[in-house]
Amino acid sequence: MADGAKAPGRKREQSQEKSREQGQEQASGLERELERELSRVVRGRVDLGVTARALTTMDASNYRRVPLGVVAPRDADDVAAVLAVCRRYGVPVVPRGGGTSIAGQATGTGIVLDFTRFMRSLVSVDAAARTAVVQPGVVLDTLRDAVAPHGLTFGPDPSTHSRCTLGGMIGNNACGAHSVRWGTTADNIRDLTVVSAQGTVHQLAQGWQNSTSPVGLRDFVIRHLSALRTGYPQDLPRRISGYAMDALLPERGADLARAFCGSEGTLGVVTEATVRLVESPPARALAVLGYPDESAAAEAAPGLLPYSPLTVEGMAADLVRVRGEVGLPRGGAWLFVEAGGATEAEARARARELARAGDALEAAVVSDPAGVRALWRIREDAAGTATRMPDGTEAWPGWEDCAVPPAQLGAYLREFRALLSSHGLRGTPYGHFGDGCIHVRIDFDLLTSAGIGRFRAFSEDLADLVVAHGGSLSGEHGDGQARAELLPKMYGDELVGLFGEFKDLWDPEGLLNPGILARPARLDENLRFEALPKRPVDVEFGYPHDGGDFAAAVRRCVGVAKCRTDKGSSKSEDVMCPSFRATGEEEHSTRGRARLLHEMLAGEVVTDGWRSEEVRDALDLCLSCKGCRSDCPVGVDMATYKAEFLHHHYEGRLRPASHYALGRLPGWLRAAAPLARPLNAAARVRPLAAFVKRLAGIAPERTLPQLAPHTFLSELRKRPAPSDATVILWPDTFTNHLSPEVGRAALRVLLEAGLEAEVPAGRVCCGLTYVSTGQLDRAKVVLGHTLDAMEPYLSGADRPLVVLEPSCAATLRTDLPELLPGDPRAARLAASVRTFAEALQECAPHWTPPRLDRPVAGQTHCHQHAVLGDEADRRLREKAGLTGELSGGCCGLAGNFGFERGHWEVSVACAEDQLLPSVRGAAPGTEVLADGYSCRTQLAQLAGRRARHLAEVLAEGLDGEG
Repeated sequence: MADGAKAPGRKREQSQEKSREQGQEQASGLERELERELSRVVRGRVDLGVTARALTTMDASNYRRVPLGVVAPRDADDVAAVLAVCRRYGVPVVPRGGGTSIAGQATGTGIVLDFTRFMRSLVSVDAAARTAVVQPGVVLDTLRDAVAPHGLTFGPDPSTHSRCTLGGMIGNNACGAHSVRWGTTADNIRDLTVVSAQGTVHQLAQGWQNSTSPVGLRDFVIRHLSALRTGYPQDLPRRISGYAMDALLPERGADLARAFCGSEGTLGVVTEATVRLVESPPARALAVLGYPDESAAAEAAPGLLPYSPLTVEGMAADLVRVRGEVGLPRGGAWLFVEAGGATEAEARARARELARAGDALEAAVVSDPAGVRALWRIREDAAGTATRMPDGTEAWPGWEDCAVPPAQLGAYLREFRALLSSHGLRGTPYGHFGDGCIHVRIDFDLLTSAGIGRFRAFSEDLADLVVAHGGSLSGEHGDGQARAELLPKMYGDELVGLFGEFKDLWDPEGLLNPGILARPARLDENLRFEALPKRPVDVEFGYPHDGGDFAAAVRRCVGVAKCRTDKGSSKSEDVMCPSFRATGEEEHSTRGRARLLHEMLAGEVVTDGWRSEEVRDALDLCLSCKGCRSDCPVGVDMATYKAEFLHHHYEGRLRPASHYALGRLPGWLRAAAPLARPLNAAARVRPLAAFVKRLAGIAPERTLPQLAPHTFLSELRKRPAPSDATVILWPDTFTNHLSPEVGRAALRVLLEAGLEAEVPAGRVCCGLTYVSTGQLDRAKVVLGHTLDAMEPYLSGADRPLVVLEPSCAATLRTDLPELLPGDPRAARLAASVRTFAEALQECAPHWTPPRLDRPVAGQTHCHQHAVLGDEADRRLREKAGLTGELSGGCCGLAGNFGFERGHWEVSVACAEDQLLPSVRGAAPGTEVLADGYSCRTQLAQLAGRRARHLAEVLAEGLDGEG
């Protein structure tokens, strides 16, 4: 009888499984047919593959929706063709720019239109008329850089200006820090060309006579004049929520372009826009005003508006993690108030006037570009920085940009903090205080049902609070899925009902971005964490900042896409992300790789876990430069994630030849050392070298490095052992076998500075090459032997461990303790690591280096930038009279990366981003510096220039040759 009772259950399960399989077959059949039809009519790129879908499941919000595929249209005809095919198949369409939307409106379940690939042209600039014509995929900084020579700029400037697109800004009615002076995107649009879901082309401008609008739209306005006149809050500079239907009122000039702005891709698809430009002050100065707390800063902000500032930005102390390093004045909160002028003196005078008017505890006026950049970086990185509380707890968007009338902001912030506390939540407010718009990331628990329930309850209460202060649920980023459900609280049921009618006039079939704005999805649906595994996966690294949880580490990427800066667009010395700058492909950005890892863990789109070829291919062009560890606002460490993935991907399987040849380089070099001279001669025989490179998986374009005839350690055997060494000098593989002259020079300089150096006699290795190729089992063994060998040197006196090769120093400082978290010796060794310049600064602070007095060019090693810092190097160069700045970026060789077959073109492109231009443009007599062996090799092979370690240059100076 028990068997009989189970039988119907088994049948139901079999029936359900059969139904699921049939559904999957039908879905895959639809996808194949859809892809075939789209490929037939679209000239651009059509991709319904796993990678394309995985890359676009999320934006910078809490939401995740899986699309059918991605189309990158080449022109407006392609857009119309996509819409026609999708209309025939009933498939939704979602326009997408940089994917930095924070409310979920850049995600969707149908076809994603990616405008960043082809439709990214700046069509024309009319400086006299102060206008520009742009395609939707143009990055804001591209436009701003193009019009800057005319003394013009585009006023709205979100903190994502280096990667957000004009189409996305129009869709969200983006604003930015300068909106107190120049308004929102809607204030700066003259006309738009839009393709409707039915394929109709609409020209939208001010006035019905200048526009071609959907049928029935004018009648709609006439029928609802009363509701449109009374349903919107007034005197609110940052009202972004809902449709701006009141822009169609006769007394507002029936501005159809303005009404379209902020529609979040739900009404039509922008294919071209004419934007207004504004005069950019030739000089700017920043007044930073300190206040006791954020409410005091908020209450002071409206009083500054009559002085016509360019910005009035605010943030509190709980956001600022590096206060002492950037010169913030005394206070618990600050206003960043920018002033412009025809000259620096005029700008500074206006900034001082603002400082006096601000009634602050203390104020500072800054006008030098480096100081201003350092201060603004705090503000611009806040969207990422705020995603981690000071104690490491995760925090999320969702209520990222509410706005109230500026005069209400101080009171609102006090009540907002109280509301957070009443729900047991924490957040870090910051934002556009002059416009009454506040950004905040809150430590919602979005992983459990109880936490999601609290998220909903808080959202409903906060919406009530914002409305009580006469505010807007969205003041910058749009409603998306995060807030649209709550719009009746702000507008009432009648006006929200009209939103649906308005949407239907433009898109009667509901094809465009369904579930957003009109008839919205619930705010607690489609949360991106739902698909992740509930238990931590087994991993090799310790992930100490993420509780040992690989999924939590991957969750760090919130999608603000600072890694998606184009080649040459970054004005800073940032490294991240060299492979994206080389290829322009999302899958080769830090964010893209994090998205693929997220989907690998979710298992819905990427279904084969650690064995995924899609994830492997995306990580293949990651240089492991570690730039994201420092440049990403939330510290995503893709180099570590790559090593982790490669370990699991190749576990129990044959690896690429380069992993055996380059990944195990220390062992090969030790074996080759006695035969250095004949091997060097053999490497100069082209056919033989070509055979070796093919066998080892090395790029045929590369020249094999020459081995040192005598290793650094072999030379030291002739040197008497120091009796009372001050420091320990690490004999890294590259210095020992390939450039012993660097070791000799370092010993000479250290001795001149009064520092006797002891070199470990045992076999030591940082494990870098094993880590970078994901051979983590072997890396742990190597590091274990290293700790055994180093134990006598680390016990007793606390001596610095001087590491000359930056990549080795970074590996010892970070990878070692994260791979062997249970061994206390690992943490002790990591803490002892110093760079060459750090050791001199710390142990010989009064030593005066030889005066060299020459300019320098070259590059700060990417690992030094990301992990070690270069302040000590800067000070040492300054003391030695070595003037000028080293470039940022990555050399492109990056250890094994640039030597591996298939990486040559990307390696060269990375070098051409910053390093090679800086060296080519250097004046005669310039010293080319590169502390990393990879950087020196890349310069030698691509530029024919010999670069030197700083220790070599200083040692030469000691001989009187400087």
